Amino acid sequence: MRNAEVRGHEPPGVTGVLWTLRLLLHACFLFLLAVGAARYALTHTGQAHGAYWTVLCGAVLLGAVYCAGALAARHDLHRTRSLVWLAAVTCLWGALAWAGPDFVWLAFPLYFLHLHLLRGLHSVLAVVVITAAVVLGQALHTAHLTAGMVLGPVLGAVFAVAIAVGYSALRREGERHRALIDTLTRTRGELAASQRRTGVLDERERLSREIHDTLAQGLSSVILLLRSAENALPGDPELAATRVAEARESASANLAEARRFVRDLAPPSLTGANLPEALGRLCERVGRTEGIDCRFRTDGAPTELPSGYEVALLRAAQSSLANVGAHARADRAVVTLGYLEGEVTLDVYDDGRGFVPGRTGPRDDGTGYGLVALRERVTDLGGHLEVESAPGQGTAVAVRLPLAREQRANGADDRRPGDTDDGPRAHGGGQDDG
Repeated sequence: MRNAEVRGHEPPGVTGVLWTLRLLLHACFLFLLAVGAARYALTHTGQAHGAYWTVLCGAVLLGAVYCAGALAARHDLHRTRSLVWLAAVTCLWGALAWAGPDFVWLAFPLYFLHLHLLRGLHSVLAVVVITAAVVLGQALHTAHLTAGMVLGPVLGAVFAVAIAVGYSALRREGERHRALIDTLTRTRGELAASQRRTGVLDERERLSREIHDTLAQGLSSVILLLRSAENALPGDPELAATRVAEARESASANLAEARRFVRDLAPPSLTGANLPEALGRLCERVGRTEGIDCRFRTDGAPTELPSGYEVALLRAAQSSLANVGAHARADRAVVTLGYLEGEVTLDVYDDGRGFVPGRTGPRDDGTGYGLVALRERVTDLGGHLEVESAPGQGTAVAVRLPLAREQRANGADDRRPGDTDDGPRAHGGGQDDG
């Protein structure tokens, strides 16, 4: 039997073992009580009826009290009540052991009860007192004391203490396992929550980059085109109509981008086309809408790239050219896609007014995130972004992404010379992004 305070902390893994041990303890006690009562009834038939029936009724009372306490412990038995129950069982046993030697051996299960319900030194002292009572009871009933009468109870007490120690060790080990399982479960829950938060932040960052590189830049282009159309009226209605048509085209492209966010598909500019074709169309559109000489060229044999690479390089070109149109006041821009040994590069050069790279960054009006978002996008793919610019000397943006060995095997190492009159090859760069 065990009080509710201790029973409430039992680990699930050892509940079956502990329950079996308690059941065996209860069965041992009741069995020895029944044997003692039966032997007393058979060997003391000539005794006075009052004493005879008093002992037998005491045995029945002891069995009833024991069973009542054992059953109560399965539901909710407070420690104080369990100690009162233990004292009652011990007193009834002492009275029966004084009345007849047949009840003396009930001391063996009583050892376990005291070792289990009492704590520390008190349990050991109780075992010593019970052992002494057993030895003295046998001496009282037999009028002489033998070595077996002493060794039997003493060895039984030692054996009970050893089992109790093992029982406690088993319970502590089970509690330790339960604590480890609880910690593991709690840590797993915290890790899952952390991963969810990280996923939300990563997705928010990804969407912010996508919105900046597509919708924000496209809407800026629409505003500039409509402003140009407004300035052309009423003196040049044909130019105004052209700018309005270009603004409508840009708005349609941005609507397609917005729908892609919902469907989470590839960029519309890459649908049905490869990256060089998409970059070529982008340069044509920028040249037409911004009125600058925007050219596209490739270096090396084209190699099939992962979709993430194509999206990142296209976004880099879109963002860089949007900055050229909004800030650079350039006459010419060159976009170069290079398939090199071990990496793919994208260089965007313009001959505009340039800027000081270290002085750019996010601004209070929500602009200035272009380079930051582009750098994060490239870094996430294991690549590098470099910036070269100075006031009055133009700007160059260079994106470099590593190619896996199997991707390199799909392309050739030979490179076609670029058009030298298109502008210098960029070795790093960035614009005053909007």
